[in-house]
Amino acid sequence: MGVIKLIQKLQLDDSTMGKKLSSPLVFCTLMVLLALFLKSEAGGIAVYWGQNAGEGTLTDTCTSGIYEIINIAFLSTFGNGQTPQINLAGHCDPSSGRCQKVSNDIRQCQGQGIKVMLSIGGGQGSYSLSSDDDARQVADYIWNHFLGGQANFRPLGDAILDGVDFDIEAGEPHYAALARKLSEYSQPGRKVYLSAAPQCPFPDQWLDDALRTGLFDYVWVQFYNNRPCEYNANNINNFKNSWNEWNSIPAGLIFIGLPASEAAAGSGYVPKQTLVSEILPFTKGFSKYGGVMLWDRYNDEQNGYSSAIKGSV
Repeated sequence: MGVIKLIQKLQLDDSTMGKKLSSPLVFCTLMVLLALFLKSEAGGIAVYWGQNAGEGTLTDTCTSGIYEIINIAFLSTFGNGQTPQINLAGHCDPSSGRCQKVSNDIRQCQGQGIKVMLSIGGGQGSYSLSSDDDARQVADYIWNHFLGGQANFRPLGDAILDGVDFDIEAGEPHYAALARKLSEYSQPGRKVYLSAAPQCPFPDQWLDDALRTGLFDYVWVQFYNNRPCEYNANNINNFKNSWNEWNSIPAGLIFIGLPASEAAAGSGYVPKQTLVSEILPFTKGFSKYGGVMLWDRYNDEQNGYSSAIKGSV
């Protein structure tokens, strides 16, 4: 039932009291329902964690109360006969088993309602899929080592991650086959969520076929390091046109991907107030608007970006 219908119902005669609800009560009820409605329509903030030892623990990131989704970055080696490897850049050494301590952090985050995803790829990885069959083998590895399957050695311990994020910036195609296979592992009550971080030039060079499967729940478009489609104070139309294009894909929610500080990317940083006053009023008018993705947790801590925008996202 919509908010307006609920309010209209409250204004009817109360069968028990035999009189109409008092106007102050109707007003207060209206305010509560409106607040709940607006909260349900609000976007969220996603962030990447794992590539800077100075960003604090995963638990620190979750207890900040800022983020709805955290991408653990990255599974940077996989496919084409390679043994998959996760790189957490100074947090811990996965090969030694010391990253299994992250398992407790993952469960604590999930206990707070935060989704924790494994991000695969990245800007400096060694990854490539040689065929659809290769893609399915990689999916099997991810399922058994990070999701709901079983393996003798799980790099992040026995915690079950919520899904997989595709941050693909190199290699060959076949990512549609990877997405399909991972999606097949979804079970009643245990969905395997899929997200992607395409570059803003449309369509994406590496992920277009995968995104057109309609299997992705979240797509955070990287509106940075891509001058033709990122925000420009002198010409916002390039950003708006790109945002329009990305909202045409068959995906769940679309996020604005941004650097959390000027140091986080070569270009595309948007001042906090500009985002709040100029960009969000435009993007929030789209039904697929999901919120903002930030690269990354370390830069966000240094700049306080998410704290400044959270109330407006």
